[in-house]
Amino acid sequence: MYLSTVERPRKLGWKGLSGNVFALGTVSLITDVSSEMVTAVLPLYLVVGLGLSPAAYGVIDGVYTGATTLLRLVGGYLADKTDRRKAVAGTGYALSAVAKLGLLIAGTSTALLGAAITIDRAGKGLRTAPRDALITLSTPSGDLGRAFGVHRAMDGVGAFLGPLVALAVLAAAADSFDAVFVASFCVAAMGVVVLAMFVRDHRSTLPAREPVRVKEIGTLLRDSRVRRLVIAAAVLGLATIGDGFVYLLLQKREGLTIGWFPLLAVGTSLVYLLLAAPLGALADKIGRLPVMLAGYVALATAYLLIHSPLDGIPLHLAVLALYGTFYATTDGVLMALAGPALPERLRTTGIALIQSGQALAYLGSSVLFGLAWKYFGPETATRLAAAGVATALVTTAYLLGRRR
Repeated sequence: MYLSTVERPRKLGWKGLSGNVFALGTVSLITDVSSEMVTAVLPLYLVVGLGLSPAAYGVIDGVYTGATTLLRLVGGYLADKTDRRKAVAGTGYALSAVAKLGLLIAGTSTALLGAAITIDRAGKGLRTAPRDALITLSTPSGDLGRAFGVHRAMDGVGAFLGPLVALAVLAAAADSFDAVFVASFCVAAMGVVVLAMFVRDHRSTLPAREPVRVKEIGTLLRDSRVRRLVIAAAVLGLATIGDGFVYLLLQKREGLTIGWFPLLAVGTSLVYLLLAAPLGALADKIGRLPVMLAGYVALATAYLLIHSPLDGIPLHLAVLALYGTFYATTDGVLMALAGPALPERLRTTGIALIQSGQALAYLGSSVLFGLAWKYFGPETATRLAAAGVATALVTTAYLLGRRR
């Protein structure tokens, strides 16, 4: 039996969470093994293997996250309109799995690589909002921080294992990137199977449900609470550079080889999976906004440390610890913050709207950082990024503080 956000009083302890949260977490764990296998090697493959400039990589990195903004909205709208969130999410997971084979077929063609990456992110765009909506609709509102924390922790286990699997495949296949892409497809297909077998859909409990119309997206934006969340998400997305840039900056400074490069993502994921659940619970206890803002303080500090006097292993440990903390305090917390502000019948559309604002801004961020690296150098570009985070932090505190 499914729980809406108001179906029962809050339970203390981790046992109060729905089995659907753990089923969705398992799907995300498996899928993240697949996606992080590719993510861990893709920056090095594009910049070192294919010789792309930082500016060109910035465009592809932006496409990787931001170019499917419209599909996020489409996925959210379809899930609410059809009341079949699982089916929409499953389509997204399947698209991402097929895209792994597209990377193999693309070879060294930048255009085909871009197309495969776009299909992969289209799948992510379709699945993310329905998945997060299923979590909010399967959990009492007072436990949303814990629910997203547990889900993101399981997601983090996959993110931790993915680069290790990629490292093992590279070692076994004589540094063959194609072998990584094939193995990634096989793992992603397993995630689709688990979704189909174990995740239960959430059908609306509202009587005489009216069909969701496109114009209701505008209705959502007329709500000041939702509008502030969308603006804040966009501001934060504009201030965030991609993981690949952070790892490339560390690789460039320390001269890491291909074999060791995936371990940077492992370090971030290890911190993330250890902290996501407890920090989600902390957000429920002391407030989600302070925890999220603390994460962006950690992000700005990580950016500044990359070109500080610190070097070697201490530099890697400090940057990756701060970067993992940033994800643990922000990734699920923003959705937990948004959930209670969105009506149930438009929950998925509202989440997609917030995520779309963040993804579109991220596209701009990646392109701008790539250009700044090219024309001003990596050190100046990174310091500008840290200043952008500080500005976004103040803006978000004002917007969401007023919302509260």
